[in-house]
Amino acid sequence: MTQEAQLYVELWVSLASLLRSYTAAHGLNGNRQATVELGEERITVRHGDRWLDLQRNGTQVRWQREDGRTGTMELTEAGKLRGDSGEEEMDLVAEAWAREFMQ
Repeated sequence: MTQEAQLYVELWVSLASLLRSYTAAHGLNGNRQATVELGEERITVRHGDRWLDLQRNGTQVRWQREDGRTGTMELTEAGKLRGDSGEEEMDLVAEAWAREFMQ
């Protein structure tokens, strides 16, 4: 595996970790918990009837929600996610997903 490929694997694992942390934090008040499953190219987050599915192909990340919403983003070497609305820190994107997901 090249160093560049390894970097994106590490960023992927970091994204899963951020989702675990933020869903846990948002679930504290209501004693709710989400499950986060991590695979080499897929992260699945579940809470009740809600789910978020992330699929990675190299730097490209395709996301889908239980209500049919979808989108694509790109992991950058700087650890950010680039989407239609520009480039954002990965932790900010993960926190926003977790906040919406755990409502």
